[in-house]
Amino acid sequence: MSSPLNTEQLNVFHAQDREIFSKLVLKYSRPPAESLLVMATWLWLEDFKFENIFSIIEALTDPLIVALADEAVSCFQCLESTDPPNGLSQIPLSTKYFKNDISIELIYKNRYSAITGIKNFLNTVCSRIFSDILQRVLPSSSPSSSFGSTRLRQPLSIPGFPHPTFGSINVMLDNNLFFIPHGLWGWNANCIATENDRTLFLTFSRGFPVTHAEVYELFTKEFGENCVESVIMQHDYKNASNNAYVNGSSWQQEQSLFARLMLDSVASVDRVLNGQMKRRFELYGKHIWARKYKNRTNLSN
Repeated sequence: MSSPLNTEQLNVFHAQDREIFSKLVLKYSRPPAESLLVMATWLWLEDFKFENIFSIIEALTDPLIVALADEAVSCFQCLESTDPPNGLSQIPLSTKYFKNDISIELIYKNRYSAITGIKNFLNTVCSRIFSDILQRVLPSSSPSSSFGSTRLRQPLSIPGFPHPTFGSINVMLDNNLFFIPHGLWGWNANCIATENDRTLFLTFSRGFPVTHAEVYELFTKEFGENCVESVIMQHDYKNASNNAYVNGSSWQQEQSLFARLMLDSVASVDRVLNGQMKRRFELYGKHIWARKYKNRTNLSN
């Protein structure tokens, strides 16, 4: 079981990360918001499959670190795009130094896992271990601009956040907080992913009715028997009932033209979409289209 760490101990634990972030914002004068996203991207990549990224970066010259940071920007920017990367999108230095066949295409194929992971690392790691460094580069955060001790209890405002893809970051300047790392720092995407993060929006062709059972059958056969948490069809909303299809039960009703499919993890979302914004499946001659669910979609309309 992990022991509690205060901020000072946590900073020592992340001394390597802090040194690299300091270079980005202090030595290279890169924007704080961009630098936070660069660090969160590297943290996610290291957790994903590319080991010892920060040890590799720390040993490089300044021009190479700057170039790798530029490639990290390309990585998180590709996640914001609705168009898959083409063959011209390359990150040659990352491929050379991080190994394991890293590519923009691989990152985009795991797009929703990456977005969830970067969000997590922004708020569980970056917001805590870089707060004092950020205070040095953001003039409005200096102690002289505070009102007594009240300012220290307020989140630090970072220009560029909330970010349209990665959301908000809550950077606190209170150094008396204690944090409990799980594992090495560790995190579990399923624990921090919202239901919307794990949900797909399905559409069906008029005249080819699809049932709860058929949706369940299609996705469990393709992606594993435990990958589906629930299926909520269009008319489940109109009937104002709690008839989410769970674990194989179904009931008859008129044709639905769309449904919401909740999966067991964000990784399953990426496996289903396979790097595509919209993917077509077929079952018993019926076409089922899947895309990422967005919570602004009003399923009752």
